[in-house]
Amino acid sequence: MPFLLLIRHAENDYTRKGRLAGRLPRIHLNRQGREQAEMLAKLLERVPLKAVYSSPLERALETAEPLAKMHHLEVVREEGLIELDYGEWQGKSLRGLRRLKSWRTVQSSPSLTQFPQGERISEAQHRVVQALYRIAEKHADEDWIACISHADPIKLAVAYFLGIPLDLYQRISISLASITALYLGRESVRLVAVNYASGLFEGLEKK
Repeated sequence: MPFLLLIRHAENDYTRKGRLAGRLPRIHLNRQGREQAEMLAKLLERVPLKAVYSSPLERALETAEPLAKMHHLEVVREEGLIELDYGEWQGKSLRGLRRLKSWRTVQSSPSLTQFPQGERISEAQHRVVQALYRIAEKHADEDWIACISHADPIKLAVAYFLGIPLDLYQRISISLASITALYLGRESVRLVAVNYASGLFEGLEKK
């Protein structure tokens, strides 16, 4: 089974302004985000990538493209890597959402939470994990595979593979354009790196 590089997309105007983009279409990287995507590709230039998979949302695909181009690969869209469906919360400001009683439930008891008219967090975790297993099974041992996704899906995957209870997954931070490396072995799992990013502390408060 391969090494999976779980990469969060780069900056866009929603993350800059503190709004929850969710699955809204036509959210593109801003200038800073495009620079981050290019820097990410340069950082991974010498990694022997065999494939690049991405969430189908534009901000993830645009993060994946420079990396795939660097390694002469095509970006493969993987629906299972898509952002959570936040339902009625989608497009709202995080400042406003934090005032809601249901926000506290999401933070303290996500295993019991379904977003209003959206996805249940436990089901989202299952979706993401199954997508990573599907990807891993397509590749040989020791292959390096990039998977470009979003903060919550990556946090949910890390929690699952480390055996962290779902109710604690919000304690994990995943910054913009960061890399989390996971070795998904046939008999063991190892977290090699988490939330590695050159601008690590700049993104800690961004969703």
